[in-house]
Amino acid sequence: MPSSSASTSDAAKPAAASGGVQSLERAFDLLERMADAGGEVGLSELSASSGLPLPTIHRLMRTLVACGYVRQQPNRRYALGPRLIRLGESASRLLGTWARPYLARLVEETGETANMALLDGDEIVYVAQVPSRHAVRMFTEVGRRVLPHTTGVGKALLAGHAPEEVRALLGRTGMPAATEKTITEPDAFLAALEEVAGQGFAVDDNEQEIGVRCIAVPVPDSPTAAAISISGPTGRVTEAATDKIVPVLQEVARELSVALANQNPA
Repeated sequence: MPSSSASTSDAAKPAAASGGVQSLERAFDLLERMADAGGEVGLSELSASSGLPLPTIHRLMRTLVACGYVRQQPNRRYALGPRLIRLGESASRLLGTWARPYLARLVEETGETANMALLDGDEIVYVAQVPSRHAVRMFTEVGRRVLPHTTGVGKALLAGHAPEEVRALLGRTGMPAATEKTITEPDAFLAALEEVAGQGFAVDDNEQEIGVRCIAVPVPDSPTAAAISISGPTGRVTEAATDKIVPVLQEVARELSVALANQNPA
């Protein structure tokens, strides 16, 4: 990796706090900041958000470009590169595998289909599912991508974001209606997120599909933004049932969070 002539260059010396290599920590931090910004940024934006000097960021970005993890656009801005796709797909599959025992417990305790989803850029992607045993049940294909404003998991994941970040995301995606119940105005969606943050869970009430109700909670302290949910027919997933389902969802989310942190799932 290119560095200055000083042997104690900020980009090369170990990170004392973690015992790791500071240049690697900084490179991954920049990649995450790029993802949070929608996948494309300029050097000045990265410098402002990270606090790193421009020369340091430029050295790191040159290395990431050379490795294929970042690409430089014709407008001189930097975008996430295609080599990250393979890593992300493999990690998502593994995360889904780890989550399945916890989703199976949700199915056992609630009787409804359980899902796990991630916020990937501006979209929600489903990475795991365990179906209900009911004859009439919900099914979402693993790998399916949807817009966050139409789903309970999307609300659960965005409730922790700053309003300006949410507005920026909605500006990039638009807010098309999946059903007549879908929230299609940014102010109304931000108000819904305030409610989610206050009560600790999110509800999709016929907003993604008519006749389907979904209850979702975020996975706290997940290494990547993740949420779990149950979904079922509105006749079974009633408001009364919600009071019983939410504590189960929150307990399983906490246990899954611990398992992911320890890399020792049940």
